[in-house]
Amino acid sequence: MLSVNPKMLPRLDEIEEDLRARRKRAIAETWQGEIEGIDLSLIFLRSKREQTRRFQGSGPVDLGFPHPRHPSQPISR
Repeated sequence: MLSVNPKMLPRLDEIEEDLRARRKRAIAETWQGEIEGIDLSLIFLRSKREQTRRFQGSGPVDLGFPHPRHPSQPISR
């Protein structure tokens, strides 16, 4: 899975703006296939931006320290 560096979020905004301008032109020229492709690109771009924003706030996960097993405890598998 491709991950986007949070520093690139402004670039995603620029790409979306460009796609919307291309979509307007495609509508004006009645390029149906192009409109559908741009719509898919916009869906994926927005999804990736939201995913990046969700992961942006999360930092490392603290798993804690392992605790030694008492010799009388069976090993769980």
